[in-house]
Amino acid sequence: MTEPRFEEAMSRLEELVKRLEGGDLSLDESLEVFEEGIKLSRWCIKKLEEAERKVEVLLKTEAGELEVKPLDFTEELGELYNG
Repeated sequence: MTEPRFEEAMSRLEELVKRLEGGDLSLDESLEVFEEGIKLSRWCIKKLEEAERKVEVLLKTEAGELEVKPLDFTEELGELYNG
């Protein structure tokens, strides 16, 4: 089984929330949907944390210190094309 894309997982999570909010599910169905939602939310959190670590690595200075600054994609792209 292939791993879903983050956006697909978030979309599925939204669907599950709507189903739960609809109130039309039996208790057993609600528990199954809730369990799937918890698994998906944990997976999404894990993926976000992995992405955050990658960004932090990319933002480290030459001295190895983490330089925390807001991402300005226009500035970053300008440096790529001009630098």
